[in-house]
Amino acid sequence: MRSKDFVWGVATSSYQIEGAATLDGRLASIWDAFCEEKGRILDGSTGGVACDHYHLFEEDLDLIKSLGFSSYRFSIAWPRVVDINGNPNELGLLFYERLIDGMLARGIEPMLTLYHWDLPDHLQQIGGWTNSDVQNLFSDYAALVMERYGNRVKYWATHNEPWCSSFLSFDLGIHAPGKTDRYEAMAVGKGLLMAHGKAIKKMREINPSAQLGIVINPIVSFPHTSSERDQKAAEIHQAELNDFWFDPLNGKKPPECLDLPNLSMSDLFKPEDLDLISQPIDFVGVNYYTRAVIEQADNIRGYEQVNIPNVERTHIGWEVYPEGLEQLLKELQASWPMPTWFITENGAATDDVIVSGKCEDAQRQRYFQTHLGAVDRAISSGVPVKGYYAWSLMDNFEWAFGYSQRFGIVYVDYETQERYPKGSALAFKNFLLHG
Repeated sequence: MRSKDFVWGVATSSYQIEGAATLDGRLASIWDAFCEEKGRILDGSTGGVACDHYHLFEEDLDLIKSLGFSSYRFSIAWPRVVDINGNPNELGLLFYERLIDGMLARGIEPMLTLYHWDLPDHLQQIGGWTNSDVQNLFSDYAALVMERYGNRVKYWATHNEPWCSSFLSFDLGIHAPGKTDRYEAMAVGKGLLMAHGKAIKKMREINPSAQLGIVINPIVSFPHTSSERDQKAAEIHQAELNDFWFDPLNGKKPPECLDLPNLSMSDLFKPEDLDLISQPIDFVGVNYYTRAVIEQADNIRGYEQVNIPNVERTHIGWEVYPEGLEQLLKELQASWPMPTWFITENGAATDDVIVSGKCEDAQRQRYFQTHLGAVDRAISSGVPVKGYYAWSLMDNFEWAFGYSQRFGIVYVDYETQERYPKGSALAFKNFLLHG
């Protein structure tokens, strides 16, 4: 991690920070629609204004530069750059052009994510990711963006955490569009992978030198007890978050433990599907926050998550378990070897309070220290991790939690849009600029 080539970055996503939800031709996304449904968002909020990054991006880029980070991972809002007929929206494209040029002018390397959950709502109305036409439109969008920015952006990811866009959104019903059908969740997951393959193929044709990949949120699942049923449940859970994605990306169908009545993985993933999905990629991004402790349950999933007592947890309720990140990276490289891994998200929500312009987020600072240690140990054991992105640059709209959870290393006063670097930001600055 001390190598001069190691990438140190911060990450955000479009819907969580941009605001300007109805400006300059931006279409409604599934999250705009979801936020309008009563009871979906914990505090009843929306991403309509968020951090107003759309108007304050220059200030935010100055912040990134001042803190010593060398890269910024951001996402493009598909509804902002394409109109209802699928044609380019020049005003939206100009915003990202100015954003990317602003990064480059400050010596900041862009890492671009094409899809961080803000599907144009009108495309969900025609079946979303299960519709091959929508998959093709995604590849058209990817091509448009590659043609526009390919000479300025080296690193490209198709999807961010497709598990969240499928299982969390269509099985558990927690994210947009809030459905509860495991069969549909699996079909959506496959559709996301098909769209990934189509986009990679098209982008590779346009720009063979681009570094192309995908961002996954894999996990280490531990059985709650040593019983055979809990071990089986943990196997299913880990397969859902890991194997369901990595196996097809490597040309294999996911394991049979994920089969449902009347739906096997062999039925879902045909050989020709796997051929398309397994387009060669250059890197995989790993988002890691916590581990999972799993027990058997009599539901369609066959498992449920257990919150064990007497462990440290962050404000959002997630266990602090840095050992899991080291174990995960080693297991991923052993099972699905890649030439390059990035930690594309890692961070903690803490109960932050601003006092006289200062926020001492001691738990977050400990979290980063212990997890960076885990990454360093994984690298020492031979896992080719080439960069680390802290989640997040600043507090933002935390999906179904609204603004009740703060993940930023920079505090945002949502009333004034003032930004205040927290103790964790200053610790990064001291480390990155002074060693």
